[in-house]
Amino acid sequence: MSEMRTAIDDEDETAGAGRGGRLLRLGGWLLVVVGLAAGITLAFDTSAITTFFAVLLGVVILRSGWFFLQSFATPPPEPPEPGTLRKVKLVYRCAICGAEVRMTAAPSEEPEPPRHCMEDMDLLAPID
Repeated sequence: MSEMRTAIDDEDETAGAGRGGRLLRLGGWLLVVVGLAAGITLAFDTSAITTFFAVLLGVVILRSGWFFLQSFATPPPEPPEPGTLRKVKLVYRCAICGAEVRMTAAPSEEPEPPRHCMEDMDLLAPID
C-alpha cells in the first residue's frame, strides 16, 4: 500500500512541474481569491471590485512573505569535500623577480600563496 502512495505522490509532483502545472496552481489561487472576495462582499456588503483587489493584494503579500520566510529557513548548502577544487580568480606577483601567477582553482577559497624565488608571492587583487 505504501508503494502505491509514493507512486501517486511522485506523479503529483511531476504534474506540477511544467507550464501546465503552474497555470493550474495559478487558476487555483485565482479561484480562492474570487471565492474569498465573494464571501466578504456578501457578508459585509462592500464593493465587489474593491474587495477582490484587496483580497488579491493580501494574497500577494502573504505569498511573498511566505517565500522569504521559507528562504531564511532553508539551510545553506554544505561545503564541498576536502580536496575538491573550487573556482578562484587570484593573481599573485613575486616581490623579488616580478613573475605573476594567475590561480583559477584551489582546494579552499582563501588558498596559501604560491612560493617563487624561495619566498611567498604577494596577492595583487582578486579578479572580478
